[in-house]
Amino acid sequence: MSRGMFDLSSASNATVKIDLVDDVIPTSATKASRVKRETLFNRFRDRLIHNPSLDRTLVSFQANKQTPFYGWFKYREGFSRQLVQYLLKELMPQPGVLLDPFAGAGSALFAANELGWETQGFEVLPVGIYAMQARLAVERIDVKAFQEAVAQILFVDFAEHYDEQFAFKHIAITSGAYSQAEERQLIGYIVFCKRHVSNLDIQHLLLYAAFCILEDISYTRKDGQYLRWDARSGRAQGKKSFNKGYIFSFREAISNKLNQMVNDLIVQPNQRSLSQEDIIEQASRPTPIISTGSCLKLLPTIPDNSVNFVLTSPPYANRYDYTRTYALELVYLGYGNEEVKQLRQDMLSCTVENRDKRTQLHEYYTQIGRDANFRRIEEVFNHQEALQEVLSILDTYRDTGVLNNSNIPRLVRNYFYEMCFVIHELARLLQPGGIIAMVNDNVRYAGEEVPVDLILSDMAEKFGLTARYIWTLGRGKGNSSQQMGNHGRTELRKCVYIWEK
Repeated sequence: MSRGMFDLSSASNATVKIDLVDDVIPTSATKASRVKRETLFNRFRDRLIHNPSLDRTLVSFQANKQTPFYGWFKYREGFSRQLVQYLLKELMPQPGVLLDPFAGAGSALFAANELGWETQGFEVLPVGIYAMQARLAVERIDVKAFQEAVAQILFVDFAEHYDEQFAFKHIAITSGAYSQAEERQLIGYIVFCKRHVSNLDIQHLLLYAAFCILEDISYTRKDGQYLRWDARSGRAQGKKSFNKGYIFSFREAISNKLNQMVNDLIVQPNQRSLSQEDIIEQASRPTPIISTGSCLKLLPTIPDNSVNFVLTSPPYANRYDYTRTYALELVYLGYGNEEVKQLRQDMLSCTVENRDKRTQLHEYYTQIGRDANFRRIEEVFNHQEALQEVLSILDTYRDTGVLNNSNIPRLVRNYFYEMCFVIHELARLLQPGGIIAMVNDNVRYAGEEVPVDLILSDMAEKFGLTARYIWTLGRGKGNSSQQMGNHGRTELRKCVYIWEK
């Protein structure tokens, strides 16, 4: 199979069905207000295909839970190793250069690398960078030495090593997340690792183990847009008291995590899901390249026609704030209140607090001598008629008090504006015959569905790509409990877009 030409019959010959569900256009809108979205839907309807090989487990972290290395840290917004390897083997089995501009914890980079791909990823959230650095340490580590270090450290009384200068500088959202005794154990463990473990790779993995269990030993649970607090924390509760269930002691949690890591390092995972001939020996694989920062600034630095495959999942336009969801981990890494606020602004706009990035993007494109590209990107964005239709309705909902947050129209506008830049750059850097596979969800506000899949695919085609397929999952994503009460239960499409140059 030549690069860029792919036969998807094996992926779709099992009861392939065209998704012609008409609730892509919200029933709350009048016929006149949805004309542009209906037109766009009709244009893409033959490419909206249910792929029975895909499910919610595969396109999320769930399939990684029992996968060695990938399951150490619960990065819920990521996708699975199995998805990466399925897409590459189906769409482009010959290895080349792969890019993930929203790398997260690195599933795409490391899973593709196992198959011999040269991989590069960008990530702005330090949580993902720290996870990927730990994975790189795994590639270098002496397993026996790590095993010995774990055996020794589990006999240490961590509280005896507590040092106030290493205490967390909590922000409002993390203050009181642990009991005093367990936080003292955690800090003592950090101090011991930094003062008594000289091998930096072993030290990194030992510290990463503690990073991976913060939620388990805390009074919190990650819950979409925020941290949910257990009643035992002493924090004020909402209408209904929340109990997260069993809360691990630090010693119990760290023992479990370190033993899991040792077992995964001893029993190599290659044979568990792939045949031996699929795996490229580690010594002959190029090391993944990881860059810290926003892809809005990093993508323009990649040469034209230099990437064969882009596999990614951008933040969704769903108000989820990663800086709040991963607040415990950010504080663990030493980030304070102001740094967290700045990170929130640096990320792709997906929260109601994100400010407009137009001025800084214009300045940047002018600085690098690409003002013509900036104008072209804005032209494509401004001519997205289905998007403008949605924005007009959301603006009306805002002005009439229908929306529960007046910044939702700004969020949606900023999200698509920035994604327009991302898609332009991906189209530029992709080689002819190259493929982009993107995981994303549609969203809904005040009952008004935003067809993210259709709008982004239209942008892709405006920049010279072809939207070959919009693979849909058999079971979509339901609306929130609040919206369900107001607008009834209707599913939103969860998709994998397949675009080709």
